[in-house]
Amino acid sequence: MEKFFNAETKTKITDILRQMVNPITVVLFTDEAGCDTCAETTQLLTEFAETNSKITLTVKDIKKDSDEASNYGIDRVPSFVLLDQQGTYKGVKFNGIPAGHEINSFISALIEMSGLEIKYPADVLARIQKIDKPVNIKVFVTLSCPHCPGAVQTAHRLAMLNPLVKAEMIEANTFQDLSMKYKVSGVPKIIINEDKELLGNQPVDAFLKQIETI
Repeated sequence: MEKFFNAETKTKITDILRQMVNPITVVLFTDEAGCDTCAETTQLLTEFAETNSKITLTVKDIKKDSDEASNYGIDRVPSFVLLDQQGTYKGVKFNGIPAGHEINSFISALIEMSGLEIKYPADVLARIQKIDKPVNIKVFVTLSCPHCPGAVQTAHRLAMLNPLVKAEMIEANTFQDLSMKYKVSGVPKIIINEDKELLGNQPVDAFLKQIETI
């Protein structure tokens, strides 16, 4: 398979990922029987892992490793989660290949999961810490959408900062059944706990206002 990164791009990504603090693990679930973007996703994540020794990629089969997939709430492929230095799942999940513009949200997740400080104002951090009910955030994206990575980054940061929050990117074209279920006609579309919706790259305050009404 042709590589995603040419020498120049690989050098740029390598330089950006020097910000990583601690080792992390990417656990990817695919299907040996194949899926439309499983091979491409494996290739892309492999190339990322080659840019920094702090990234470990583990590839699992959703059928053979069904118990582990269930632990992460994964029921479709390709999907992957990020684990911190201790191997802890902090609710950061990607459903579909993080290519196109979504490379940016993936890079941010790698760096921040590794321990780089998430710099929100003190009042925002306090509001995030006060979340005391389970929250699930789905962010529907397309790979050509320049505004989508910001929404994914915000959702993932909320998950990293509060253990009750789980956040996932969903590539709308890959998982059209979900796009139909949640009536996705524009992206980024943000679904919070199944019934609250936001459209567009909203600031963290907009996320919190919705979460605080739960």
